[in-house]
Order: sequence, then structure tokens, then C-alpha cells
Amino acid sequence: MQQLSGMDASFLYFETRNAPTHIGSFGIYDQSTAPGGKVTFKGILANVERRLHLARCFRQKLVHVPMDLDHPYWVEDPEFDLEFHVRHIALPQPGDWRQLCIQLARIHSRPLDLSKPLWEMYVIGGLDNVEGVPSGSFAVLTKIHHAAIDGVSGAELAAAVHDLEVVGSPPPPEKEWLPEPDPSVLDLASNYASSLIRDPLRFARTVRRVAPGVTNLLRGSPDVDIENSGPVPRTRFNGTVSAHRAVEARVFSLDDIRSIRKLVPGATVNDVVLAVCSGALRKYLRAHGELPKESLVAMAPISVRSDEEKGEAGNKISAMSVTLFSDEADPVERLRKVHEGTKESKATAEAVGARTMTDITQFLPGALSGLAARMYTRLGLANRIHPFLNTVITNVPGPQIPLYFTGARIVALHGMGPVMDGMGLIHPVFSCSGKISIAVTACRKMMPDPGFYAECIQASFDQLNDAAGSSAVLPRAESTVATSG
Repeated sequence: MQQLSGMDASFLYFETRNAPTHIGSFGIYDQSTAPGGKVTFKGILANVERRLHLARCFRQKLVHVPMDLDHPYWVEDPEFDLEFHVRHIALPQPGDWRQLCIQLARIHSRPLDLSKPLWEMYVIGGLDNVEGVPSGSFAVLTKIHHAAIDGVSGAELAAAVHDLEVVGSPPPPEKEWLPEPDPSVLDLASNYASSLIRDPLRFARTVRRVAPGVTNLLRGSPDVDIENSGPVPRTRFNGTVSAHRAVEARVFSLDDIRSIRKLVPGATVNDVVLAVCSGALRKYLRAHGELPKESLVAMAPISVRSDEEKGEAGNKISAMSVTLFSDEADPVERLRKVHEGTKESKATAEAVGARTMTDITQFLPGALSGLAARMYTRLGLANRIHPFLNTVITNVPGPQIPLYFTGARIVALHGMGPVMDGMGLIHPVFSCSGKISIAVTACRKMMPDPGFYAECIQASFDQLNDAAGSSAVLPRAESTVATSG
């Protein structure tokens, strides 16, 4: 039995009916590389079963403390059923990219069953008319609750179910898996009583660590030169979200992204990604006659996972606020400003202490956090208070070598994320095998035309790519993205 951290539990407390807080990814696989040129669902089940010991979230379920007086616990589920979690569906004809995105959005919009281990995997066949995808390919959508993993541990989990060779052999388990009975109310009450004694002392130590950084930030430490990003403008993405989702993605060459960053000395791959998303948002909102005069602001998660914590599940993240300079028309100048802005944002995070801010969440009472989330939704405060951000842009680096799933070579890998009241648009960014995917998950009510937004991403990239004088976007046969409405 293991208790959730405050950060992990917060994703449970802030989940609502219209805003489930799981994250996900979907990969597209060419089964012609598998032995015999075919992958069966039975083979996929056997492959996943051999790897269940590689990630604790696969077989662990939640046990809640009565009245949410304390954070929940993970226990090994004695009723674990693999076939409940791994499912098989197929697209109807003609099986094109738009149909795939619609199906992915429908599945992603449904909450996970909180009485089971918090993940699901969907094998999707029928991808017969997705442009650039080899014949016979299939997709795999994986949903995992954010309480169980963050982006970095999610990438490590993805590595656990993939092989570096067509025929892979996962390492054997170190010990036999044993299920656990649910803890008694007495056990949970005893643990809670112990935490009442322990946590005040831990909280005092946390406050002592964070106080110097906050004080320097407020006083304007000479070592930290930070410019305020200004007020966050309200956009269509800053209201109450519906229960329906929209999904899209575009794929680019990582080499082209690296060429673009040379336009601005010192710029990073992440700076280019932020500039591309900024340009896309500018084009999209301008086309709808809704572009604010002020710059949009994004939240960019920061991993604070130490080397010793690699391989662990759960969340080890903080965040920084990034001005996107969507008010700047010139794409190269926008990239330069984004680069300068991210340096200031990183300085802010370092001044406060990113790791310390994650520690503070451990002391938030579960019942109070859940009540606050429900009141925020019921009162529609997202439509009434000033927005804190306009979107989330999260960049997770992945392996740059070919990967195989049950013998099928991965063709593309895209991310999916949660949206919530006040933030109806997220950009999960994945890099894998020399390519980088800029994906989109949005509230369908706020973005009824995701295909058009994907075209805006493409156009924003093309402007920077042309300025860099590099090669064009990946051929459609490699990008796995078809034109969609």
C-alpha cells in the first residue's frame, strides 16, 4: 500500500464530469514488420501481460480515505482483469485521418473507471485511408489517469511496452506479483492520525525552503532580472468546457526544427515549438476575428524528477508561465521574443524553487480541494474571473530510435491531454524517431474546427521553415496527417 502525493491526488480532486484528468497518447504502427507480417489482438494481450511488472500503475487501484480526510492510497488490485483494460475496435470505411481523430476524441472524452486500475488501451484497426500510413497499419490509444503519471513518467511507461527490436524480450519480474486486500477503516484512520503529527513539521521545513526564493522574487533580487508578462487576455478557450473533445496533430522533422532555432542565437527546440504554437493561435483567432491586442500566455510544465526518481510513476512536475508574443506579426521576431521570455520564466521558476512548489501540494486537504474544484465548476467561475493562462504547451522528449510494439514498427506518436474549466486547449508535444508531433486536445465547443487549427499549425511552421531556408515539412507519406475539415 502506497499513499498518493498531494500533487498526484490533486488530479483526482479537480476532476469533474466534463473535465476528466487523464492523459494519453496514440501511436500508429506498421504491422508488416511483425513476424509473418501480422499482429493479432491475442498477441497484443500476451505482449502487454508480459510487461505488467514494469509499471506499478498497471495493476494498482485507488482506495479512498473516508470523507477524504487524507490522500488516497494505491493497492495491488486482487480483481485485476487485463481484458477489461485492453480493448479492440475498428474504424468504419473509408477509415481516414478525420475519422480516426473523431474516434480518438470520443474515447478520450470518457472518464476512467475510478474503481479499477486507472488506465485503458484501445487497439484501433481499419486505418485504410489515412494518407501516408502503410497498408494494414493500426493505432493504439492509451489513457492513464494523471494521478498515476506525469509526462516524463508516461514516456518511460511507453518505453516499457515497446522494444528496440522486432522480437523483444522484457526483463523478468524481480519477484512474484501479489495482490493486496483493501485496507480497513482502522488502518486508514491510524495512518491519518500519524500524518497529523508528521505533516506540520514537514510543512514548516517546506516553508523555510521556499521563503527566501519568494522574498527575493517580490523584492526584485539583483540576481534575478524578471519582466512581468502582463495581464492574460480572455479568449474562447477560457470558459466552461463541455464534455466533448477535439483532437488533431501535425508532424515535422526534428532536423527542420533544429534548423529553425538557428534563426535566433541560443534558441532551443522548445522555443521553436512555442513560437509555432503562438503563430498558430494568432492565425486561428485572427481568422475568427478574436485575436486579442495583448499577447497570449501559456503554461509550460517543468519536470523536477531527479535521476534517483527515474522509473518511478506519479507526478514530479512544476510549471512556468510563458508569454507567447502572439501580438507580434513577424514570425522570426516572435521566436526571438519567445526565446528571451522563456529565459525570464525559467529565472522565475528557479527563484521560487520549482521542486518546493510541488512539495506544498502535499499539505492541501483532500476534502477542501475537492470542494473548491466543485464550487469553481458549479459557479461557472471560469467565465467570471480573470484567466491565469490561455493554453498549456507541454513538450516531452522521446527516444530517437525505431521502436516496436508486438513486432509492429511505430510510424508516429502523438500526445493527448486534459482540458478543464478556464483552460480548454492543450498542446501535447512528443518527439520520437527524428520527428516531432505538435498535437492538440481541445473542448469541442470551443474548437469546432480542429482541422483548420491543424492547418494553422502547419502554416505557422512553414513561415519559420521558409525563413530558415531549410527543407519543407515531412512528406505527407511520413507525417501520417491527412487534410481534414
